[in-house]
Amino acid sequence: MIRMMKVTSQLGVHLVIAVAVTYAITGSLVLGGAIALIEPVCNVVAGHFHEKAWARLGPKVSAG
Repeated sequence: MIRMMKVTSQLGVHLVIAVAVTYAITGSLVLGGAIALIEPVCNVVAGHFHEKAWARLGPKVSAG
């Protein structure tokens, strides 16, 4: 439960920053909102494939 609260908090911070940065650059809240929603989805998909590749190709370190 705590993990989900942390992830939700991080998502909120990310969305606010993404909208603010895009708005500062473009002056468009619509574009800021669109980018803030699309970018995390792309990161989730990329993160999934990164984890799979890392598990297969990354360093093999034993705990301890």
